[in-house]
Amino acid sequence: MSPPEPATLRRLLDAAQAPPDAVFAEAGVAARHSDAATGTVLAGRARELAGRSILMRVKSQLTSALALIELDGVVSRLTICPPDFTAERIGSAIVQAQVDAVVCDADEMEFGAGVERFEVAPLAVSDAAEDAAPVVTEWALPTSGTTGAPKLVAHRLSGLLGAIRPQEPGAPAPVWATFYDIRRYGGLQVFLRAASGGATLVLSTEGEPLVEHVERMRAAGATHVVGTPSHWRRLLMSPHANRIAPEYVRLSGEIVDRAVLEALKTTYPAARIVHAYATTEAGVGFEVADGAEGFPASFVGGLADVELRVVDGSLHVRSARAASRYVGQGDIRLVGDDGFVDTDDMVERRGERYVFKGRRAGVINVGGLKVHPEEVEQVIALHEHVRMALVKARRSPIVGDIIVADVVLKDAAPTPSERAALRDDILAHCRARLERHQAPAVVNFVQSLDMHAGGKLARR
Repeated sequence: MSPPEPATLRRLLDAAQAPPDAVFAEAGVAARHSDAATGTVLAGRARELAGRSILMRVKSQLTSALALIELDGVVSRLTICPPDFTAERIGSAIVQAQVDAVVCDADEMEFGAGVERFEVAPLAVSDAAEDAAPVVTEWALPTSGTTGAPKLVAHRLSGLLGAIRPQEPGAPAPVWATFYDIRRYGGLQVFLRAASGGATLVLSTEGEPLVEHVERMRAAGATHVVGTPSHWRRLLMSPHANRIAPEYVRLSGEIVDRAVLEALKTTYPAARIVHAYATTEAGVGFEVADGAEGFPASFVGGLADVELRVVDGSLHVRSARAASRYVGQGDIRLVGDDGFVDTDDMVERRGERYVFKGRRAGVINVGGLKVHPEEVEQVIALHEHVRMALVKARRSPIVGDIIVADVVLKDAAPTPSERAALRDDILAHCRARLERHQAPAVVNFVQSLDMHAGGKLARR
């Protein structure tokens, strides 16, 4: 059962009774929970936004977190804008969410006639009194847009908090750290966990080198670290992975394969490693803590507060954590008549376990046969010399598409002949484990793979 919804994020912070040293921290600056619960980054002007639909476009994650705390329970709709949103996407979000005011930095763009600007400032003491009856704010969150244009989905704070469990009495507060951006669903979940638990949270800073972010995690004594599989692979590829010693490692946002789980177990043998299934539309579905990829088949029909089913290979989720609808897109259904969200994530049962194959919209057509690129990537990643891979299509006049794999090696092969031999070995590895049409026709060795700002591989 989900916990009762607190009236506002500020009251959530008050109820958490954080220790005096608990902070939300960015590079070079931090804010104590107690100051975040009472201060202002809007020069005390939040009440001018009461009942309005606003969009938040702020560069700093810390300032964004403080603005969320200040605005929840005040505005009627809060549209959160990720840092990678283009001017075109911002304009679309303003129209979809019927935005009439924007919370932004002083040097931010103009947002058009009829949209009032409220500029953020450093956190300051506020003497503004809280309304006796705060409104229930609707949170409009963007989907990832991994395989298409992002949409806005409507959440309530109660649903966003639905997967967060109270801390054990007497247990020390964790120190959270995340590679995520809190202006997307996955990062927002980490922020809410820290806020509701009275815990320190170490945030990333735009343009910050990985080594500096990891060093701040180490200095803060991070115990609970969260990111996508791509985030973790990026760290494991670097010489900085051993600078931290987390007690709890969490992955979500992409398919979690055996290779990344085994690499994390090797690097952090004392850590509890958990991967979670969540989408912006369906909310947090479940967590897997048994160290294996996929999820137990017993989860289908066997979870307490989330219902799962598989229809034509697609995972469907029903729970109180799901979004209610798409904002400003009334002609697109999010929830079916029976309350289930079709996630478009394709799964396959293998024995007593379901494994993820990939997104329905991401399939490649090879000679009329469908190939999920993520499924091929998982096989390639099992090769002993491979760190990660990205599979894509290349047009062929004969078969329509051929499979091309960009591969990052754990250690670069030093000579052309060794690279050629390794390429042949990876191809043989794939052909032994995949159907003929699934195996790559081409393997390219690359130094790195592009990631979206949300921490996922850039597929398009």
